[in-house]
Amino acid sequence: MTKAYWIAHAEISDPQVYEQYKAANAAPFAQYGARFVVRGGAQEVREGQAKSRTVVLEFPSLEAAQACYDSPAYQAALKIRNPISDADLVIVEGYDG
Repeated sequence: MTKAYWIAHAEISDPQVYEQYKAANAAPFAQYGARFVVRGGAQEVREGQAKSRTVVLEFPSLEAAQACYDSPAYQAALKIRNPISDADLVIVEGYDG
């Protein structure tokens, strides 16, 4: 089965509230088999523009990645993050070449 990824770029205006979001998203991420590949580490923009925080999550399938995002538990976590962030998120199917 081909894996899928959430690729997120974000600016966070309140790190304390962001910690609440991280606590709230832990359960849906575990439920849908998410694994952090990148979690806000050092980055260097080589082309174009990017936000200051990048996160990449790996899921066992595209269906799991989509279901996690749509789940009531993740949507509740998202309500915590939205007021303190400017974010872009893409759900993309991996390459099994």
